Amino acid sequence: MNYIGSKHRLSAFLKKEIKAAVGGSLGDKVFCDMFAGTGVVGRIFKQHVKKVISNDLEHYSYVLNKNYIQNSAKLSDKESYIKELNELPLREGFIYSHYCMGSGSGRQYFSDDNGKKIDAIRTKIEEFKSTKEINNDMYYFLLASLIESADRVANTASMYAAFLKTLKKPAQRKLILEPAEFQESHNRHDVYQEDGNSLINKIQGDILYLDPPYNHRQYGANYHILNTIALYDDFAPKGKTGMRVYNRSVYCKKNRVRKSFEELIKNADFKYIFLSYNNEGIMSKDEVKYIMSKYGKYDLKVKAYKKFKTDKKSIKQKSDLTYEYLHILQKD
Repeated sequence: MNYIGSKHRLSAFLKKEIKAAVGGSLGDKVFCDMFAGTGVVGRIFKQHVKKVISNDLEHYSYVLNKNYIQNSAKLSDKESYIKELNELPLREGFIYSHYCMGSGSGRQYFSDDNGKKIDAIRTKIEEFKSTKEINNDMYYFLLASLIESADRVANTASMYAAFLKTLKKPAQRKLILEPAEFQESHNRHDVYQEDGNSLINKIQGDILYLDPPYNHRQYGANYHILNTIALYDDFAPKGKTGMRVYNRSVYCKKNRVRKSFEELIKNADFKYIFLSYNNEGIMSKDEVKYIMSKYGKYDLKVKAYKKFKTDKKSIKQKSDLTYEYLHILQKD
């Protein structure tokens, strides 16, 4: 997925620096990805640690991580379920009614046929679950597959805070449900959907990785359609974009982020804490250093990379570079 704040391009950097800071094998370590998003970082470490704890407030993120992190055993017949779902007749459901132009909604997040296909697949997945034809592992695998497949044909500039006036080329393609393949693992991994500052008081481990929102952009608003596909609940979409009620993170609020961040660090029962933040964040580099240094030995690693752009045709300039700060704390 083309996701704001994604650490996919920084995965090698993060893996290298985290392993170097902790030292030795990670095979006996518990790794927590507290603001997991699409689960990229948890996936990096899933095969290398004893256990991954993954958490995020957003429901689409919970679904993705239930599949990519918690799912570990091979799923039999998954290909036949993917095939059956791809062959379903189109259905006019919630997505078509509220997020496709042909329904008269005035919104164009998907082509009419793709909206109907999302409705058909989503309804059938829920039917599989309610009739107990599939277990939870298969349910989250199929639902994660739908979320990612729908995202590939969404008529947006990467985020869902707005839709495009005309269908872009990827949005004109027919939606094909593609499997969200996960890594098999012999270990058990846990996935939560809680406020990080609350969850930190209930868990413990060795490595805590933090990648909170760093500016005012609320993920619940920017990816509300994915939450709607994941939940598939009945509500009255609001405004031009069909917004739903969404979570508002204190990490997006300038007057609250410092206090919340320090509480998280203070209450963390983890030896090593890593914070991904960039030079455009609400908290400055020095503010983060001041807070983390209170609780142990502090270090900083920096990596330059290209900014996330919704318009890939933008001319590359020096200003397109931003800097990822990996703040490191070895807690006393």
